[in-house]
Amino acid sequence: MITPEKIRTQVERLTIDLIECSLCEQQRFPSLRKEPPNIKKIDFGKSDLSIVLKNKSYQEIYNELLRTQAYNLKMIDGALIQLMYKFYENSLQSHRLAFFPSPYLKEFQNNPEIYEEDCIYADIIKKNIVPFPLRFDFDCREDVVIVVDHPKSHLTLGQYQNCRIPVSAPLTPSIFINFILRNFYNTAYIKYSEKISKYTKVFMNTIEILEQAITHIQLPVIVDD
Repeated sequence: MITPEKIRTQVERLTIDLIECSLCEQQRFPSLRKEPPNIKKIDFGKSDLSIVLKNKSYQEIYNELLRTQAYNLKMIDGALIQLMYKFYENSLQSHRLAFFPSPYLKEFQNNPEIYEEDCIYADIIKKNIVPFPLRFDFDCREDVVIVVDHPKSHLTLGQYQNCRIPVSAPLTPSIFINFILRNFYNTAYIKYSEKISKYTKVFMNTIEILEQAITHIQLPVIVDD
């Protein structure tokens, strides 16, 4: 069983790995907080995330998250990563796993010769790159879930309000960090992948049959039962 304690340990270990690989510039180590009734939260501390729901420019949203340190990890290129989990009676109730690339990539793109020999920057120095946020959400509450329209586990791209791509199951921290590194820091991932801790246990599938009939994302299926 994947417990709150295991999730906290996993986030902590992955944070240390990214620091040691020089991929993380600043960090807030995860905390595990207990709240009544029988709630356990794993996150980076209490933070106001209402800014991400407002009709603000992406630059304003990013600046506020940066100012309030509303992140677990600030990557070497300025990207912010959030990992937040909520358990009820040791069963996962929700998670928020978000990636906010820095909107200030021009320094890298306008001076590529400074960074082109460093594999950490190899994937962001091209001028045609457009940074956009993404978020994996999970929420199993009955009053929230709507089959197809609001799947229990889904991916949102670019802050689009109605973008909810079904995902087969909730994500562990390891799956999420692996996804981010492989797709957005691929050159560095190839170099450092052996130094990033791997966890094979995953959450059970939550996707509905109707959601499997449309475009969706299938996660690894080594289930922790």
